[in-house]
Amino acid sequence: MTWKIDPARSRIGFATKHMMITTVRGWLALADGSLEFDEQDPTRSRVEVQLDTASVDTGSAARDSHLRSADFLEADRYPRITFRSTAIEPAGRGRFRLRGDLTIRDVTRPVTLDTRLEGVVPNPQGGRRAGFSATATINRDDFGLTWNVALEQGGWLVSKEIKVEVELAAVQVEQSASGAA
Repeated sequence: MTWKIDPARSRIGFATKHMMITTVRGWLALADGSLEFDEQDPTRSRVEVQLDTASVDTGSAARDSHLRSADFLEADRYPRITFRSTAIEPAGRGRFRLRGDLTIRDVTRPVTLDTRLEGVVPNPQGGRRAGFSATATINRDDFGLTWNVALEQGGWLVSKEIKVEVELAAVQVEQSASGAA
């Protein structure tokens, strides 16, 4: 069954350590996405999302500008981050390991998201809604995001480990009587 990702109620976030002691959080806007969700057998589902790199928002204009620069996302040259699922494995009641390919700056690496189906409910406007949450940890160096500054006391200005946090809302797409979407 085809579901439309609801960008107004979905959030793709990240968190990293600054100077090894504080956590900086931010998010990216969903540019596009598709979801084929099989409620009877979620392992047969598929998801693909594209994030707008120019939308990066951490609450600091100067930091956001730096993240858009060639030191990090190089948003002018690489306008999208993409994730395409390759496999879904059960991991307990309502939980799954969502495996897929994450592409940042034209570098693609496999990533596993610990995913939870939050539920499926009737939508007040008709049809149904589904909610999902997912987390993963990636090493930004694996994607060529290597800019950093060594700290005088040891360690780095920006951690290499990035936590990815996903909240995804989807609305079931109605099928016409002829079966066409």
